[in-house]
Amino acid sequence: MALETCGSCLSCLLIPLALWSIVVNILLYFPNGKASHAASYQLPNYVWYFEGICFSGVMILLLAVILITLERSMFYRCCQSESCNKTYRSFISIVLALLGVAFSGYSCIIFTLGLIQGPFCNSSGGWDYIFKDTAGGYLTDYPAWSRCTEPVNIVEWNIILLSILIALSGLELIICFLKVAAELKRTLCGTYSVFVQAGIL
Repeated sequence: MALETCGSCLSCLLIPLALWSIVVNILLYFPNGKASHAASYQLPNYVWYFEGICFSGVMILLLAVILITLERSMFYRCCQSESCNKTYRSFISIVLALLGVAFSGYSCIIFTLGLIQGPFCNSSGGWDYIFKDTAGGYLTDYPAWSRCTEPVNIVEWNIILLSILIALSGLELIICFLKVAAELKRTLCGTYSVFVQAGIL
């Protein structure tokens, strides 16, 4: 019952998460607040995939707005009975929530792979992914971070921002899963009640 009641609350939660995802992803383009590295394409390849901006950002934002519209407006009638109309709206909500699962899940995977790969930085051997062969081991090897000389503090910058993005997309993934569960329960219970009423009549 609580899951069904909070269906609209779940959709509203996606909006701040999507907005934060966009903001944090944009920060990845400006290490230490400088745009010079973005202008010279001295950024990690995963930054150019735009997951935080497009998938866990804009796409999730659009899905959330549509879901809220479906829940709070009368929408249009697809059939004559109110129960049929609610079932149809629930079906659309399920499809949209599943898209949200796909978008946020994809973003979470790419952010995780980016965190494991490590930053693109300048070291004694030139610009390269110097931690790519550590399988994420560099995350706890703090002395090794000093091997990245440029941009300054790029390792910390990437770890913090990518960790935030993983958390944001992970929360979006969970919320979309809960939304699917809530709509499925609402649809199945609604369909069952229609069958019961039809049997009584």
